[in-house]
Amino acid sequence: MKTLDELLAESAALHRHLCPRQVLGVQMGRLAAELLGLDLPQGDKRLLTIVETDGCFTSGLSVATNCWVGRRTLRVEDYGKVAATFVDTETETAIRIAPSPTARTRAVAFAPEARNRWEAMLLGYQRMTPADIFLWRPVILTTPVAAIISRAGHRAACDHCGEEILNEREVVIGGLTLCRHCAYGGYYQRCDDAAHTLPLAQWKLQVAD
Repeated sequence: MKTLDELLAESAALHRHLCPRQVLGVQMGRLAAELLGLDLPQGDKRLLTIVETDGCFTSGLSVATNCWVGRRTLRVEDYGKVAATFVDTETETAIRIAPSPTARTRAVAFAPEARNRWEAMLLGYQRMTPADIFLWRPVILTTPVAAIISRAGHRAACDHCGEEILNEREVVIGGLTLCRHCAYGGYYQRCDDAAHTLPLAQWKLQVAD
């Protein structure tokens, strides 16, 4: 386990500054290591982390655990909460950790020299123990670990849009293999023009208009 200062320095290097939520992420990752009995940051892919927001908090958490979206060991379920569930994929033990509702106000007592509330959280979270900051409980995943991780490299093609689907994320409805966007709708709508077929120069002119 790296020291708190080492992990904070790595997180700060990603953002060119250190903020309270990065500290929370690092401290939460350190607590997860203790609760699950894992050596973190991990050198393998045993730990799966499901975070409930994005931003600076997630960077601190990733540095402390070595769970990243690019390594397929980090999932984002954006509930807008500074919270995360940590899953030991070997034992399937899952623990959800979130800040105590009193953590922000209690941080002030640990940083009496702080000039403002932001600085009190920045310094206080570094000086508090995880037990001072967080609440945690075991949870049961509604989707099995194996289905979340899936088979890396598995490929299918959507019968509607024709795009490739990775990692067993396709669905079969009425005998058709579909991507989830075509099956259920998604975060974007397709335009009905053929702009995507234009040469790049014409595309840029159309966008400029």
